[in-house]
Amino acid sequence: MDVHGTVAEGFEPVRDAFVRNFATLGDRGAAVAVYRDGRKVVDLWGGTKDVDGTAPWERGTAQVVRSATKGVAAAVPLLLHQRGQLDLDAPVGHYWPEFKARGKERVLVRHVLNHRAGLPVLDRPLTPQDALDPLKGPEAVAAQAPVWEPGTDHGYHALTYGWLLDELVRRVTGQRTGEWLASQVTGPLGLDLWLGLPEPEAGRVGRVGRVEGAEPTGGLRARPKRSVTEAYEDPASLTRRAFAAISPFPDQNDPAYHATALPATNAIATADGLARFYATLIGDAAGAARLFTPDTVDLARAEESAGPDRVLVVGTRFGLGYMLHSSASPFLTPGSFGHPGRGGALGFADPETGIAFGYVTNGFRKTVTADPRAQGLVRAVRGVLDL
Repeated sequence: MDVHGTVAEGFEPVRDAFVRNFATLGDRGAAVAVYRDGRKVVDLWGGTKDVDGTAPWERGTAQVVRSATKGVAAAVPLLLHQRGQLDLDAPVGHYWPEFKARGKERVLVRHVLNHRAGLPVLDRPLTPQDALDPLKGPEAVAAQAPVWEPGTDHGYHALTYGWLLDELVRRVTGQRTGEWLASQVTGPLGLDLWLGLPEPEAGRVGRVGRVEGAEPTGGLRARPKRSVTEAYEDPASLTRRAFAAISPFPDQNDPAYHATALPATNAIATADGLARFYATLIGDAAGAARLFTPDTVDLARAEESAGPDRVLVVGTRFGLGYMLHSSASPFLTPGSFGHPGRGGALGFADPETGIAFGYVTNGFRKTVTADPRAQGLVRAVRGVLDL
């Protein structure tokens, strides 16, 4: 297996872990990037651009990162709050009057970000065609009744998170999340990271698909508990319904899907784009000034929700828009914040160590929050830092 790129002195174990991902864990094509205190210390890629192809993965190859999108999208409302344009403790209906219907008057902006809005499912799932219409998703969640009293409990809003956030951003700024992100963050910083892929970049995106690999030994639980498995198999469970809010799910290799901005699920990024995004949240990076003030970093990673997740069934922890380090979704240290993508991708920042991490792959495994390939790379970083 030919692995390309560079690692700084001392970070060689990350390269070793990356090679193992191809040898034993089923990776077909992938990349990983790590920044420390704004300087890139790991930049590796290997395998094929397409999960089912032979063309090589190149330095600029990008992939759909699934729910790692949520951590990227969450920066938008937090930056709007930082600029005084969005009140996190205001009712969503203050900005979006139509949202107040069916008992949602007391849903706060922060409830959207901390997964306490009580709106993880749609009684009438969207078709793939409707999901690509920027009006249909927000209209559907505005018409939906909460399935628990908003603010009283938490459960992962797998797909509805994106429509809730997107319409809030539009009501405040006049732009959708992907447009605002491109004009205010990713464009000015020159990040290879898009929420709504521009047509000229389409040739850089690899085909994704399912892969299998040997189960890792030691460390994380490789097989889910029976209760988790049953929740995913039961059509009536909140788990199954949350992930089926679009049914059937769109083809993730469809150019129309790539071009649409779904702030919960379909950002497209290189590993470097994802890692440098997180690097700029916590500090100056590669010549770019930091995006989040220290107070905003604290908001992102202050625990808002913790314990048994009504959708994911396992225990989860959330700040405002970001997953926090936990046994279900391990990052680097307890102070890390970021977001995994179902089946593989991972991006996060750790302010105490100055680490920002990005991993993207074209091969999706069955994992939801803790993919063994990404976790092997994180453990290697942790070992390098002697944490």
